[in-house]
Amino acid sequence: MKLSPTQSLAGILEPVFAVRTEDDLGIGDTDGMRQMIDWCNRHRLNVLQMLPINEISDDNSPYNALSSLAIEPTTIAVSPKHLPDLTATQFKRLATPEVLASVRSGPVNYAAVRPLKRKLLEAAFDSFLARHFHKDTERAAQFRAFMMDNADWVAGYSLFRVLMEENNNMPTWDRWAAEHRNPQTARVWVLSLPVKRRNELERKQLFFMYVQWIAFTQWQEVKAYGASKQVYLMGDIPFGVGRFSADVWANRNVFDLDWSGGAPPEKVFKVDAFTEKWGQNWGIPNYRWDVMRRHGFEWWRTRIGNIEKLFHLYRIDHALGFFRIYSFPWTPDRNAEFLPLTEAEAAAKAGGRLPGFKQWPDDTAEHKAANQAQGEELLRMVQEASGDTTIVAEDLGVVPEYVPPTLVKLSIPGFRIPTLFREADGSYWSTSKYPRLSLAQPTTHDHPPLAAAWAENWQNIDTGKDPENNRRELQRMMEFAGLKGREPAREFTDELHEAFTRTVMQAPSWLVVFQITDVFGMKERFNTPGSVSPHNWTHRLPQTVKELDEDPVLLAQAEMFARLAKESGRIVAGG
Repeated sequence: MKLSPTQSLAGILEPVFAVRTEDDLGIGDTDGMRQMIDWCNRHRLNVLQMLPINEISDDNSPYNALSSLAIEPTTIAVSPKHLPDLTATQFKRLATPEVLASVRSGPVNYAAVRPLKRKLLEAAFDSFLARHFHKDTERAAQFRAFMMDNADWVAGYSLFRVLMEENNNMPTWDRWAAEHRNPQTARVWVLSLPVKRRNELERKQLFFMYVQWIAFTQWQEVKAYGASKQVYLMGDIPFGVGRFSADVWANRNVFDLDWSGGAPPEKVFKVDAFTEKWGQNWGIPNYRWDVMRRHGFEWWRTRIGNIEKLFHLYRIDHALGFFRIYSFPWTPDRNAEFLPLTEAEAAAKAGGRLPGFKQWPDDTAEHKAANQAQGEELLRMVQEASGDTTIVAEDLGVVPEYVPPTLVKLSIPGFRIPTLFREADGSYWSTSKYPRLSLAQPTTHDHPPLAAAWAENWQNIDTGKDPENNRRELQRMMEFAGLKGREPAREFTDELHEAFTRTVMQAPSWLVVFQITDVFGMKERFNTPGSVSPHNWTHRLPQTVKELDEDPVLLAQAEMFARLAKESGRIVAGG
């Protein structure tokens, strides 16, 4: 099934972890996504976007995964109803009423949720081994088929996970025991162990494969369920992968660890002195495109194949990286060393190198042409590997002039965020300037929701923090929403909420997606970029999916959103 730009669509963005249900284990899961599909279907919305669902590392960020190929285990719905290997007795023994009460309230408590789901999955795995693994059952055959179909990555990933636990559960493989730091020596080490110890580690490796089988099975069923309801799942692929990931550990030859990808200094995200001076150092290793090219981009094709199994369309985070990537000659853990230095001092400390774009800076016509050619080649490869799955390019930031026409040439939609597309006087673009081939979204997971941005402007006015500019920004939001000449209210009113929503819905853009928090006029945010905070990636909606339509205020907002989607022609016939 290939989605077509001839049919305008509307939908919502909600991170999986933020979905709340009556039966979850303290974090959103595949059952919650099924319920959100039903919610979207009731309101005749056709796109359900989420953040990456790959297995997360120790900072809980969906954009710093332990593996770009494996699925995050906490997204699995772990109960006897959803996991046939788990018995009711096992579930009741581990998920006691006291435990459930503690994890289900408030934001995600990863320190409690992860071990709970791990214990339940281990119990299910024990049952699977006893009842199926060594027997000729359909379930055993399905597991073997999964391992064969995913042989190019799942064995390496599961070995990485075993070794990570052998090294105090740290993902930093460069600090592991010497024999564990690369796949070749690690496999020799495992074979050198006494039989009992080797069997123990091989059983653990099998467990991690089992978890991925369950995860892929559940998510593929969710995708099929969405299609049956005409609710199309939109996933997310970060351009880069974590330096301390199974991907880099197992495929060292296709990554350039001498450089750390990021973004240059720019006007929007000034969260700290380093970002303002040097830019964002994400810590992702650069790709060795020449090596990947010689191997037919096999690693990327496998990665895209995994996401194609789970989603109808997907967003490429930082698609600009295919053209050129802003790169640092040091890793983020050394940022403090370089913060106070001049460029000359930084270059001396970094072996004569400074942050800048690679493969080339956009400083000459030849360099621009080379960057454009590389981006087009790589995106064509991505399209080919994606089959009927639709690609949307997150093309925000410092965008060179050759990127938009390349995306148009390839029929790939880009993003339009009202606050980021402005006229010379600071006013927002009219949405009439948004191209058909685009996704319009008022805010992303990296921005404060509309109601929060409105409140922040008023707070700045009240505290004397650049009150004139903040008042102008309120007027700009009013003007964008078609309320020019009106005095801004203290609160983000229902009138302004509806007017802003209508303006975005009526854009020519093929796709319009609102964060769930913007649908309901909520202020809480999912992430503050460039910051390390225990609150990032933990916020959950206070209401369960069922309660969203039981609360008359929230129901009215959802119905307003759905009505404006319908008025804008963003409803699939029969949806």
